Amino acid sequence: MDTTARHDIDVTVNGVPYRLSVDVRTTLLDLLREQLRLTGTKKGCDHGLCGACTVAVDDERIVSCLALAVSIDGSSVTTIEGLAAGEELSPVQEAFLSHDAFQCGYCTPGQISSAHALLREHARGDLSAVSFDGDRREALQGCVPLTEDEIRERMAGNICRCGAYSNIVEAIAQAATAAAT
Repeated sequence: MDTTARHDIDVTVNGVPYRLSVDVRTTLLDLLREQLRLTGTKKGCDHGLCGACTVAVDDERIVSCLALAVSIDGSSVTTIEGLAAGEELSPVQEAFLSHDAFQCGYCTPGQISSAHALLREHARGDLSAVSFDGDRREALQGCVPLTEDEIRERMAGNICRCGAYSNIVEAIAQAATAAAT
């Protein structure tokens, strides 16, 4: 007799609605990879420390290895597979390619998902710890420039074991410039 508790959830992933029955212990990461076969989101540390599993839930970035699938019932999830428009890459994806912002590529989906979120957060005026190191008036008005230090702070939850950080920062800066024009 199977005593595993299951729960039905409604979720939209990359614009596609799903009604799924999930084990209440299933993480969002495992739901994406094992049930939906969206393997772009990577399992790195499985402890929320590396950022390889970063996705957006209702346009807010989360590490999917720490979120239970049942907690996202009724939500919209965007994974790395949902960032491009068909064959046309997003500006962040294009910038990562043009700046060679990856080496082994394992962390790249999480890095790109975080970079997308970073640009949304910055555009709406969200602050970081670095924001308060500069002009207090700018910080309080939410118009802090997206400097290299600001990008590094906002990407701090994403680890690249190969050390492509300088290229990642350059790629995000290019994508931010493209988004501003």
